[in-house]
Amino acid sequence: MVRMIMHGCNGAMGQVITGLAADDKDIEIVAGIDLRQGTDCGYPVFTSLGECNVSADVIVDFASAKAVDGLLKFSAETGTPVVLCTTGLSQEQLAAVKRTSASAAVLRSANMSLGVNLLLKLVQDAARVLAGSGFDIEIVEKHHNQKMDAPSGTAIALADSMNGAMGDSYEYVYDRSGKREKRSPKEIGISAVRGGSIVGEHDVIFAGRDEVVTFSHTAYSKAIFAKGALEAAKFLAGKGPGLYTMADVVRL
Repeated sequence: MVRMIMHGCNGAMGQVITGLAADDKDIEIVAGIDLRQGTDCGYPVFTSLGECNVSADVIVDFASAKAVDGLLKFSAETGTPVVLCTTGLSQEQLAAVKRTSASAAVLRSANMSLGVNLLLKLVQDAARVLAGSGFDIEIVEKHHNQKMDAPSGTAIALADSMNGAMGDSYEYVYDRSGKREKRSPKEIGISAVRGGSIVGEHDVIFAGRDEVVTFSHTAYSKAIFAKGALEAAKFLAGKGPGLYTMADVVRL
């Protein structure tokens, strides 16, 4: 059985993962990390990894960007594999992720769902065909009003997937209010909507002359991300140093 530490155990995603793990015979959460105390998780909870005296095979992170630095430092020093699910990381933190992967297994994904990871491949293939035929590309993402980062990590991952397929020749445009000019054919527009309790919606729009092709993914509950995180944890436990993605887990 895989022994797991839940980093950010008292957050919304941490609680969903805790509930699902309790019914999974192949994985056990042996400790949690969270500054917020008081929730009975069914396992010991520490305020930091430095205070944690429980050994584990893997750490799953759904905390906050400001907690990632300490997490990566702990992973590098101890060699503990980490499933890094927190989004909104800075360029410096992304560089630290790469450095950490030289000492420990790190799986980083902007989105843990199987459907989204399939979508990443589908839009890449579509971009190769449609962008060369004059189709403009726009991404519209929608999330609940408590989400801190915008655009979402998934929206950026979708843009990066398509841009990579086209030789990284496209510019990302997040706001057109400050300029009055025609849309460049070499841009990917990314728009963020925040409201209510929307779990997550992503539309990738290929707009051509007289036709539009749209790829959509809708998340109806956080459980899809929790399931993916647990599968990633089971996959990563025992792996050697390196940088992994959900594509390695679902074998796309």
